[in-house]
Amino acid sequence: QVQLVESGGGSVLPGGSLRLSCVVSGYTTSSRYMGWFRQAPGKEREGVAGIDSDGNTIYADSVKGRFTISQDNAKNTLYLQMNALKPDDTAMYYCAAARTRLLFGNLLSRRRYDYWGQGTQVTVSS
Repeated sequence: QVQLVESGGGSVLPGGSLRLSCVVSGYTTSSRYMGWFRQAPGKEREGVAGIDSDGNTIYADSVKGRFTISQDNAKNTLYLQMNALKPDDTAMYYCAAARTRLLFGNLLSRRRYDYWGQGTQVTVSS
């Protein structure tokens, strides 16, 4: 059974940084397709960053240049480094994994993912 557990959320001032972690267990496929998503109150869940099995990455325009997705396969951990945070980044952040291969262009599509973590809250406020 695949389990994803996020951590690292919290409250931060605008311009600050946070690093989210997602520990993955039971995800035995050699080809990993994973992503970070976020959902603010009253809004749909949206893709933030995705990474394919070759390490190629993709970002939403709203976070490009500020967020970095990475993975440490030895630690079975996915990361999201968030810099220059803005109040609009306030949301619950989720990591997700796909059961099958995803096309690169689909890495930010929430409907393509099969496994989800419980989320970690990020609040950016002065």
